[in-house]
Amino acid sequence: MSSPKSALYRIHILSTTLLLSLGLATSAHGHANLVNATPADNSMAMRPPTELRLKFSEGIEIKFTKVKVIGPDKGTIEAGALKLDPNDNTVVIVPLMSPLPNGKYTVDWQALSLDGHKTKGNYSFESMR
Repeated sequence: MSSPKSALYRIHILSTTLLLSLGLATSAHGHANLVNATPADNSMAMRPPTELRLKFSEGIEIKFTKVKVIGPDKGTIEAGALKLDPNDNTVVIVPLMSPLPNGKYTVDWQALSLDGHKTKGNYSFESMR
């Protein structure tokens, strides 16, 4: 049989553990992670894309978001001004100024979520006509 003191101690330990767990889970939120992209990561686009679409896990502050497309020759591909999908503030649209030649492309991105957290990453795809 346990004493009232030991029961209170166990309740205190359990509640502290629960609060710490919730705090850690909450801190993982607030970062705009790349959920998917078009063209998709490690995919082959059979028609050269005219734009890229990057879908993030939360709303994006477009003024502080950057996307750089690097071509097969390691040069930067010219892109137009980034814009948000008018129906979804988690989707960044990257207009491409000219058709992409065949080859592998890397997309480097930096995003600022609406609550001020910065994230960055990259992915690649191949363009084939």
